[in-house]
This record gives sequence, C-alpha cells and structure tokens, in this order.
Amino acid sequence: MKLGMLTGDPGALRRIADIGYDSVSFSTGPGRPLDAGRPETVEEAVREARRLGLEVTALGFYGNPLVPDAEERKKQVDYWHKLLDLASELEVGVVTGFPGRGEAGSVRDLIDDFGETFGPIAEKAEGLGLKIAFENFRGGGFFTPADWEAVFGKVPSPALGLEFDPSHLLLQFIDPIPLIYEFGERIYHVHAKDTEILKDELQRFGIYGKEGWGRFRIPGLGELDWRAFFRALLDVGFEGGVSVEHEDPVLSGDRFWEGARWGHNFLRCFIPK
Repeated sequence: MKLGMLTGDPGALRRIADIGYDSVSFSTGPGRPLDAGRPETVEEAVREARRLGLEVTALGFYGNPLVPDAEERKKQVDYWHKLLDLASELEVGVVTGFPGRGEAGSVRDLIDDFGETFGPIAEKAEGLGLKIAFENFRGGGFFTPADWEAVFGKVPSPALGLEFDPSHLLLQFIDPIPLIYEFGERIYHVHAKDTEILKDELQRFGIYGKEGWGRFRIPGLGELDWRAFFRALLDVGFEGGVSVEHEDPVLSGDRFWEGARWGHNFLRCFIPK
C-alpha cells in the first residue's frame, strides 16, 4: 500500500512530499486547475509529483455523467474518455470518479442509463489496462452495497470497482469492515477519511430532526476502528493507493496542513515506509 493525499492543487505537492507521504491522487475536471481537456496541466502535475518522489496512484473526475441534459452528459462522457487516454499515456493505472445519479437518488434508479454510458467506458478501460474506481458517495449515486451490486451486475467488467471510503458508510451506520471482505476484489483505491458522530446532537434531535449530527474527520479522530480496517485490507490482498481526503472542519483553514500531518502520522503505523 501507498500512503498519500488527494488534491486538485498542483501547488500543494511540495507540502505533501515534505510531510512524508508516499503518493498523491489527483482530482481533475473541466475548468479546474487540473483539466484533461488541457492535458498539459495534468502532465505537468504528474511530472512534478514524480520529481518529488510521490507516486501518482489515481486520476479522478468527480462529476455526474448521468445528468438528464444530453449535451452536458456528452461533455462528461467525452471527459471520461480523455481522462482514460491521459491516464494510459502517463502510466497511472486507476481512474476514479462517480457513476452518477442524474437527478435521481441513486444510480440504481438509472441503471439502464448507467449501462449505456459506462459499458463503452469500461470496455475502453479494459483495452488500456486501466481500472475505474467509483467512490461510494451519496452525491455520486453510489453509496450503498445495493448500488455497488447493481452497477457491477449491469456492467460485469473487471475494470469497474470501488474507491472505498469508510466515512460515507459510517454516516449511514453501515459497518465498513465486512464490506471489505465482501467486495475486496473490487477495491482498487481507498480514501482515508473518518466520521465523527456527534452523539449529543443525535440524541437530542434524532437522524431526521437536524443536519449536522455527523462530520468528517481526519483518520483517528472519528469512529472507525482503523486497525480492523487495515487488517481487512491486508487480508483481501489490497496493495493500492490510500489517499487522505482532508475534509475535517476542525483542522481546516489555517490548520489544514496540521490536519494533513495528523493524518500522515496516524496512518503511518499501518502503512510503514
């Protein structure tokens, strides 16, 4: 395994390397600092990461390729193809993102559209020797094991898998550990992020009465048993990238890099150099 950070900012690479991370995964998108439509932006970032000794474990596009608008859907599908081509050229083996949900609640509600959209994308990824890892996030339409089963059943390509993020499962009171064993062969990338349940808020307002009874935290500051988490990853033979996705509201702003150091130092005992 490689311990890294997710970033869309190429200017952050020196700080990530100086902290001691092994790797980086990049978030890209149309009009963003890293944009596969302007391939030189991604090429330069990958080149700089490698110069600093950081392995690039994934290139990501976190869009909504099942949007109802046909023109916008085509733009997003075209972007997926550009990113796959770029990942192949740069020898980055994993492309991450969302399957999309259009305006529905889940990709399951649009599973035929998913098949029509991602069947050719998966076929292309297979031909290029790449893996596609979908993050299990509600906004991406792919947040429960039922969604995962529907996606893998509709497009039964070994190119499709998971970017496994335990924090989104904890927010649903779903235990991530058994799912690692169940879907282990489909885990191609990992987001390291914790969830803190604010039990006083939950006790007072319930799960429906108020937003904000759960919040994302740097690994080690939430509810996850990280020892059991990494034991499970080791048991299933996972050897890919583990990227800290830093969305901690406490260690944010001027304390952002304090959070990045905390995440590195906490996780290093599970992923030794």
